[in-house]
Amino acid sequence: MTDQALQAVYRSVVLAKLLYASGAWWGFTTTDDRHRVEAVVRRGVRAGLYPADGPTAAQLVEDYDVTLFCRLMNSEQHVLHQLLPAQSDHHYNLRPRPHNLSLSYAMDHRNFTPRLAFKDTY
Repeated sequence: MTDQALQAVYRSVVLAKLLYASGAWWGFTTTDDRHRVEAVVRRGVRAGLYPADGPTAAQLVEDYDVTLFCRLMNSEQHVLHQLLPAQSDHHYNLRPRPHNLSLSYAMDHRNFTPRLAFKDTY
């Protein structure tokens, strides 16, 4: 197989299995857990299965989360749409946000929806 084909297999098999449902569990990982996930990516780089300048596992998880959150915000038919907080109806604007949801500090910020709702930019 060519190097590009091996890299595609690595991304679609190894990284996909490793980061499956990362939006649900990434917020609950410790620093050691994240270093172990990054170690798998570094081993792929050493083996020539992943580009050295490719995104890290943390960047991949963030990209997956942002993609899912955008789909969640834009589709009322999405199964997770009902978990979003209510839309905000205030008329002042202290800082720009990428959404108009009301934010509550009582939420657990390790979970997917609050973690992305409190994020300033995508």
